[in-house]
Amino acid sequence: MNSIARSLHRAASSPGKTLLPILATTALWIATSSGGLAAESSGLAATATPVDQLKVLDGFKVELLHSVPREQQGSWVALTPDPKGRLIVSDQYGKLYRLTPPPIGSADELIIEPIDLPIGQAQGLLCAFDSLYVMVANEAYEGRGLYRVRDTNGDDQYDEVKLLRKLEGGGEHGPHAILLSPEGDSLFIIVGNQTTLTDIDASRVPLNWGEDHLLPRLWDGNGFMRGALAPGGWIARTDPDGEHWELIATGFRNEYDAAFNRYGDLFTFDADMEWDMNTPWYRPTRVCLVTSGAEFGWRSGAGKWPPYYPDNLPGILDIGPGSPTGVAFGYSAKFPARYQNALYICDWSYGKLYAVHLTPDQSGYQTEAEEFITGSPLPLTDLAVNPADGALYFAIGGRRTQSALYRVTYTGNESTRPARASNAGARARALRRNLESFHGRQDPAAVRAVWPHLDHADRYIRFAARIALEHQDPAGWHERALTERNPQASMTALLALIRTGGASQQPRVIEALDRIRWDRLDQAGQLELLRLYSLAFIRLREPGDAARERLISKFDPLFPAKSPELNAELAQMLVYLEAPSAATKLMAMLQSAPTQEEQMDYVRALRVLKTGWTLEQREEYFRWFLKAASFKGGSSLAGFLRDMKADAVANLNEDHLAKLKPIIEAQAEVKTPGEALTDRTFVKDWTLDELAPLVERNLRNRDYDRGRSMFGTTGCFACHRFNSEGGAIGPDLTGVAGRFNPRDLLESIIDPSKEISDQYGSVILTKRDGSIVTGRIANLNDNNLRIIENMYAPGDMTHVNRRTVVSIEPSPISMMPEGLLSILTEEEILDLMAFLLSRGDREHRMFR
Repeated sequence: MNSIARSLHRAASSPGKTLLPILATTALWIATSSGGLAAESSGLAATATPVDQLKVLDGFKVELLHSVPREQQGSWVALTPDPKGRLIVSDQYGKLYRLTPPPIGSADELIIEPIDLPIGQAQGLLCAFDSLYVMVANEAYEGRGLYRVRDTNGDDQYDEVKLLRKLEGGGEHGPHAILLSPEGDSLFIIVGNQTTLTDIDASRVPLNWGEDHLLPRLWDGNGFMRGALAPGGWIARTDPDGEHWELIATGFRNEYDAAFNRYGDLFTFDADMEWDMNTPWYRPTRVCLVTSGAEFGWRSGAGKWPPYYPDNLPGILDIGPGSPTGVAFGYSAKFPARYQNALYICDWSYGKLYAVHLTPDQSGYQTEAEEFITGSPLPLTDLAVNPADGALYFAIGGRRTQSALYRVTYTGNESTRPARASNAGARARALRRNLESFHGRQDPAAVRAVWPHLDHADRYIRFAARIALEHQDPAGWHERALTERNPQASMTALLALIRTGGASQQPRVIEALDRIRWDRLDQAGQLELLRLYSLAFIRLREPGDAARERLISKFDPLFPAKSPELNAELAQMLVYLEAPSAATKLMAMLQSAPTQEEQMDYVRALRVLKTGWTLEQREEYFRWFLKAASFKGGSSLAGFLRDMKADAVANLNEDHLAKLKPIIEAQAEVKTPGEALTDRTFVKDWTLDELAPLVERNLRNRDYDRGRSMFGTTGCFACHRFNSEGGAIGPDLTGVAGRFNPRDLLESIIDPSKEISDQYGSVILTKRDGSIVTGRIANLNDNNLRIIENMYAPGDMTHVNRRTVVSIEPSPISMMPEGLLSILTEEEILDLMAFLLSRGDREHRMFR
């Protein structure tokens, strides 16, 4: 038992797994040429990360063109090419500059010219229509908003500034990027979720959004954006003069930039809420395909919609924790075809430039993310391909950190001829766009045109058809929606009806939903059906007593279901209906749930259940909060737990409140994750030679649920996501079967330090006073580094002044603890391995 205890204790007190390459910037930290870090006069503060300390894909070359002197030129956050092949850049808190890059391969230096105008502090720049468009995000010049800057006398110097549209809301969640439309006739405006929706003249998004929560929402545990309501971050289109505005999409958290592909589809990289990590409502940073009329479900606090809700669209690629900034396609770059066609996305926090490869899939896309360039620190802010020389330029900086401009060229042997467009997905995209042509307008032909596609297998096409329907006169299609017999078409049409109808239609809507056979739907269909019942109660009216009793008899036998998602939705429904069995059933599931996220789902629902409790169940419920005090996650976690408990206390009657006062007021004994794991009995120090033969021949008739439970028992869910559950500071393990065979997977668990990926290793920072900080560089602000030292507590960061660091080295010890399997039996290990290799498919042949 001592070995496992030591191992788990080391894990609990060790640094988190880094998402940064560990061979980072030792030379940067130690010295510029000589002299070390003993004084600021060493020049360190004015030196950007050297290119030889970056990890770059084979065949590509990175040049450091300019280390920005912060006191003179600030910290650059936006850039765009101009028609003459120069670059326009902006300091986050200062001026605009025009840069002339040296020819590729020359020894010339970058030419930098300040733009002599009283405007700057831009987070978006675009050269178009013989103008420079500037999105001011702070209080420069006449305040936040969209500006047009011109050269009126032809002397190649900008001399006129005009405010086209003032926008309310600023800073890093304010107005961001400006894009040229694919047709080249208009501008697309990208703004974050603290920007008030401007006056609009038209909308492709139906103007009927709501919060749409079945149970009362929990606001952010730290009070961030408390009271803020939909629509959240939004995207709009406007004409070159900024006069006519059309709303295109809503529901983002903080999408900073966006880009069109060659087929006219729009993509963005939306931010997570890192304070929500390790909660069930956490949504990672993600790439989104932004279609006409799209809604992406951001709601404040714990109210964010899960991606499976049919009234919003999912991301097409989850990245994980990060801070999205600039995005751009590689078109016009003199790169191999695969990299011309890639979508490049910048992660400011973790110093990663990803190349996202997109493969058409019906009218949408499958995705694969590849790390193109990484570094530490490398706070990427913006990027662009310069058509004049075919190079990719990117800037680092922001929040007054060290800024620089880099250039990326291809030096390999593959062809760099312009890539050809593909016809893959063209017919499906054409169908989607035909349906989208009805968005924002009424047309007598619309209902007939869209109805055959309400049951389409492509979610984007179904979504486009439903949005088109919501823009039409309800009198022309509501009755048809109520009588539609195709299950999927019925659900899509009824969703549109619920969002556009009135309370009087609720009984017939429920009747139509009752006709849909639960047992003939797959899980996605069952989740959609549950959402429709919920929306019928939220948007139309609450069920009466008779209907409530009938609905309880319908849903009560369905709980528990086979997936955490279904159980979360059914739990909310049973609590909403005040089902007599709700307390008993949900408390039983709470006791057996293997992840803190699943447990929090049950506790969140139960906090507002008023009836059906015994005193013993209430006591067990409040004892859970003593256990939850040891949970780890983002910085809002403790506040969410506090508020859930307060809501539950408010629902107690006087008798229960008096009797439960001791447990309610009890002080929790906070355990480290290692101490919590060692509560389980030690079984054996398993070896690879013992387990490998068992795994290779016995992965049949396994138990999916027990495997999932063991993933939680060993603490894996604390760091790793699997099938959309769990932490996010380690790699997502859902696709581990595609990277490891069973023996290799076992070896990586038993001996995690044998081979440490540079993507997930840890770094050791030695300070001038001799002290050491080990962990993951998660963020930086000016000269302040933020280090995650405990992988189980990603929200707890150690602050280190970079001037005090004398060396940074890779750690030879993996932050994944040894001995995790020592607390499992042979059968439990086999179930865990089957779970890991299943990709989240409980119908996999290993479980038959």
